[in-house]
Amino acid sequence: MLAQLTNFEAPSVDWWILAPQMILVGGALLILLLTSLSIRKIPSWVSTLIAFAAGLATFVVAMFLWYDVQDHGARSTLAGALGLDGFSLFFTVLTALGVMLTTLIGDAYGSRERMAAPEFNALLLCAATGAIVMAAANDLIVMFIGLESLSIGLYVMAAMHLGRKVAQEAAMKYFILGAFSSAFFLYGIALVYGATGSTSLTHIQSATLTLEVRGTPPELLFVGMALIIVGVAFKVAAAPFHFWAPDVYQGAPSPVTGFMASVAKAAGFAALLRIFFVALPGEVTEWAPIFSGLAILTLIVGAVMAIMQNDVKRMLAFSSVGHAGYVLVAVTTGTAEGLASALFYLFTYTFMVIGSFAVISLIGWNDGHDIGRYEGLARRRPLVALAMTVFILGQAGVPFTSGFIAKFYVIQAAVDDELYAMAVVAMVAAVVGAFMYLRIVMTMWSRDVEAVDAPPLAVSWTTGLALFATVAVTLVYGFIPQSLIGFVRDAVPQLVAGG
Repeated sequence: MLAQLTNFEAPSVDWWILAPQMILVGGALLILLLTSLSIRKIPSWVSTLIAFAAGLATFVVAMFLWYDVQDHGARSTLAGALGLDGFSLFFTVLTALGVMLTTLIGDAYGSRERMAAPEFNALLLCAATGAIVMAAANDLIVMFIGLESLSIGLYVMAAMHLGRKVAQEAAMKYFILGAFSSAFFLYGIALVYGATGSTSLTHIQSATLTLEVRGTPPELLFVGMALIIVGVAFKVAAAPFHFWAPDVYQGAPSPVTGFMASVAKAAGFAALLRIFFVALPGEVTEWAPIFSGLAILTLIVGAVMAIMQNDVKRMLAFSSVGHAGYVLVAVTTGTAEGLASALFYLFTYTFMVIGSFAVISLIGWNDGHDIGRYEGLARRRPLVALAMTVFILGQAGVPFTSGFIAKFYVIQAAVDDELYAMAVVAMVAAVVGAFMYLRIVMTMWSRDVEAVDAPPLAVSWTTGLALFATVAVTLVYGFIPQSLIGFVRDAVPQLVAGG
C-alpha cells in the first residue's frame, strides 16, 4: 500500500483554464471575508461592486481564452476532467453576463426589501461557479459537483427574503424536488458507470462502441441514460418535470428568479449537450425520440398553462417551460445547425428573461404580481413599460427582436432535419403563447383604465443600466444577429473536440 502511495502522480493543473472559476470563488470569499472581519457593517454596494467586478473579470478572461482556443485548439486539465473549448467558454461568457446583470438588479431590490446583500452576492457567485463547471465538465462526477454547487446556491437564494413566507415555501419545495432530481441524476451516473466502467465522457463514448461490437446488451446503459434525462429535465423545467417552476418562480425574489430562469436553465442544457453529444452520440437513435416527446409535451404545456394564469411571475414561469421546449426541439435535431440554434436561443433568452424580471422586481410591491398591477404602467413610467414591451414581444417571437431570430433559427433547423411535426407544434405553440404575451402588453398600454393606486415607482441607476443593456441586446441581435450566429457556430464544432 505504501509503495502504491509513493508512486502516486497527481494530475497536472492548468491554472489558466481554471481562472474563471477561481475568479468567481475568489469574489465570493472576499465578500464573506470583508463581512465577517469588518467591525462596522459593510455597505451593500461594496458586495455588489465586488460581485459585478468578478463577473466582469470572468467575462474578460473568458474572451481571452476564447481567442486562445481559436488559435491553439481545445485542451483539458485535471486529468481530462475539465475541458477548455469553445462550447464551455460560450457558457462561461453567458454566465458572467448573467452575474453582472443580476448584481445590478439585486442591488436596488435588496435595499428595498431588506435582503442581506453580502450573502446574496456571495451565493450568486458560488452558483455561477457551479454553472461554469457544468458546462466545462468532461467527467460525470465533476458535472454532478457543479450541479450541486449551482443548486444549493439557488435553494438558499430562493429563501433569502426572510420576511415573506411564500419565499420560504418556494425554497422548501425547490429543495425537496431538487434533491429527488439530483438523486435520479446520481443514480443514472452509477448505472452508466456500471455499464461502461468509467465516468469520463470520452471513455464512455469508447465503451459504448465496444458494447456494440461485442453485442453486449446495453440495458443498464439505457436505464442510466433515462435517469440522467429525468435529472436534467427537472433542472431545465421540461414537462412533465416542471411542476416546481410556477411556485418557485412566484415565491423566490425576482432577481433570483431571473437568474434561475436564465443562467441555471442554460447550465442544465449545457450539461445535457455535454453528456449526450460527447459521451453518447452513438445512442442517438435511443435518446432522440425521448427528447422529441419531451419537446412536444413541453411546448404544449408551456403555451396552454401560461394563458390560464393571472400572476405575471407564474405566466413567465410557464413561458420559461415553453422556451425549454424550443431548445429541446433544437437538441433533437442532433445537427450542428440545430445545436447552434439552441445556443443562440439560450443566449438571447437570457437577456430577455433577466430584463423581464428586472421590471417585475420594480412592480411587485407588497409581494403582489397580479397582472392588474401593470394597468397604467405606460402612463406612470413609459420607459419601463417600453422596456417590458420589448422583452415580452421578444419572448413572443415578434420580428425585429432577437426572440424572432431565435425561434426562426430553431424551426429552420427542425425543418432542415425533416422534423416537420415538431416544427408545426413549435409554430402553433408560439401562436397560442402570443395571447399571454399580448395580454401583458395591452394591459400596460391600455388607455381605457385609470392608473392603479401604486406607490411611486423608483428606478435606481443600477436597475436602469441593466434594463438598458438587456433592451439593447434584444433589439441589436434582432436586426443584426450575424455576429452572435458566428459565435455559436464556432462553439458547436468544439463540443466533441473539447471532450
